[in-house]
Amino acid sequence: MKHAVLWGALLLGSLSAHAGPAINVGVVYDYLEGDRSSYLKRVFNGGTSTAFIKVNVLEIIYNADGTSKEVPVASLTDEKGATTSRDGLMASPARMIVPANGRQGTRLLYMGARDKERYFRVRFIPVVPEKSDDFAVTDQERSDYKDSLAAGVNIMAGYGTVFFVRPKDTRFDTQITQTDSQYTLRNAGNSVVVLDEFRDCAKAKKSDCLPTTKHHILPGRELVFEKKPDRQFSFQMVEGRDKKLMTVNDNG
Repeated sequence: MKHAVLWGALLLGSLSAHAGPAINVGVVYDYLEGDRSSYLKRVFNGGTSTAFIKVNVLEIIYNADGTSKEVPVASLTDEKGATTSRDGLMASPARMIVPANGRQGTRLLYMGARDKERYFRVRFIPVVPEKSDDFAVTDQERSDYKDSLAAGVNIMAGYGTVFFVRPKDTRFDTQITQTDSQYTLRNAGNSVVVLDEFRDCAKAKKSDCLPTTKHHILPGRELVFEKKPDRQFSFQMVEGRDKKLMTVNDNG
């Protein structure tokens, strides 16, 4: 696999007395619609040094009790037991070299059945390249890079994102019920429903708000919140590409 043929030039242009990469992956939740099979994820490096980034993918399995676990992505095999492809999500490339103040993208490709929704953790991890890594650098370039980081404060933060793969035949069915004291949204469809920009504010003073949050309602799950006197909830209910602004208060 060929990576970063211009590595030497990037290295010389990015070393400094206090060098270090600082990556930004943008939003931490991404969604692959049912009519798409790939998604371009871009990474920005706002640091003073070139970033060598490993992209790791694990599948998230949600249990009935609400807990979850992360497992390696499975592979598909032929009748002889030989691996043919991944059964799930993969990143191409899985190794990225992003220059200082530069941007690079990896394509997240989904392979496998689309009969139900699946979830993945995608981690972008800055590393110091080693011989065993799939980075096209020489021993001298690797040594120079390590020395440049050692001269400064070597803190390289990685980021994990969540990737939702919707089923091919996506169906939304959000059922809303309410009582005098509660408001309930139940996801009776087969794909995640998002409550974006969820705000809890005082009705008399719109600037008196709790921090804005985001909620995901998985298929078969529900979200219940208590109505509060003199408080108002507002949010965008996102069902795939459709968005609907909703408001809830103690009067209904």
